[in-house]
Amino acid sequence: MQRRTLLKNGLLGLGAMSLPSLGWGLPARDDAQWLFSAADDAQGRHYIQAFAPGREQAYRIAVSERCHGGCLRPGSAQAVLFARRPGRSLHVIDGQARAEIRRIDAGEGFHFYGHGVFDADGHHLYVTANRIDDAAGLVRVYDARADYRHLADMPLDGIGPHELRLMPDGQTLAVALGGIRTHPDYGRAKLNLDDMEPALLLMDRRNGEILARHRPSHHQLSCRHLDVGADGTVIAGYQYQGPEWERRPLLGRLSPQGEYREIELPNALTAELRQYTASIALSRRSPLALVTAPRGHRVLVLDSRHGELLASHDLPDAAGARCDGQGGFLVSSGRGGLYRVSGNGSAVQQLDELPIRWDNHLT
Repeated sequence: MQRRTLLKNGLLGLGAMSLPSLGWGLPARDDAQWLFSAADDAQGRHYIQAFAPGREQAYRIAVSERCHGGCLRPGSAQAVLFARRPGRSLHVIDGQARAEIRRIDAGEGFHFYGHGVFDADGHHLYVTANRIDDAAGLVRVYDARADYRHLADMPLDGIGPHELRLMPDGQTLAVALGGIRTHPDYGRAKLNLDDMEPALLLMDRRNGEILARHRPSHHQLSCRHLDVGADGTVIAGYQYQGPEWERRPLLGRLSPQGEYREIELPNALTAELRQYTASIALSRRSPLALVTAPRGHRVLVLDSRHGELLASHDLPDAAGARCDGQGGFLVSSGRGGLYRVSGNGSAVQQLDELPIRWDNHLT
């Protein structure tokens, strides 16, 4: 597929073009008209990439470090992207101004894990973090109405929280607790593989109470990513830290009734995924979930009601995923492609190709 004329001519210098209205709303809303992702160019420079699928409009904002996940602020033109684990900054961007308007440092003795989520009215931002001296996993709370002032730390009684989402009740956070200890002085080295304690947690965002703790079937199944459906279903993705020849389940499902079970995939497919899942997206318009597996170059489509596999697609270096507003999904590739995956089993459709390396998440 040829790149569109706009992309051939570069992604910068688009200030003279009119922008569509920004479709901001609830966290992970299906129909936001812009998507954002961390990205690197061929020279290894770091950006926050903005792109409007189907409108031939794009821009990028240079940042000082490699970023990872992000979230939209409801009722605002703001989005927040987080430094990649173990990183120390979160970057607030204004989609209208196309600029970074604030950078918040984690502070001495802390680092972030690459993910956060707003409450439904955009007042509070919840960010997964690590207290370095004792490796305590935290959810840090920031007041977005007061220039992202730090308000509180809520302990998780565990190590290595990663992605988190707001449940439909507006009060409960679903948190993927990876169980892996890291330290900024050692980069991404994993320091406690023998005694990991991963879990899927439910936390009351108002007082930090842990409401539920669901543990994977093996202590080296690091619970890393998740998404939440409109009915309260949670699909969680694992990254197995054990021997490469072993086969373990890589997905779990929490039902709206609170029952947690792991999703069994065919053994051959599990082997293809190479022990690693990345982004997860649940449609708000259909009972579908999508999972990316970049090491296995695959995308899985599931029935979110029962955890049943519906389709498996080849997609090179499948990375970020989010809903497309039509019951399907948008998926990025670490090789620069952007794709649409429908929920009906039809072939993956390539939409565009950008001269960048997308990171593992789309916002």
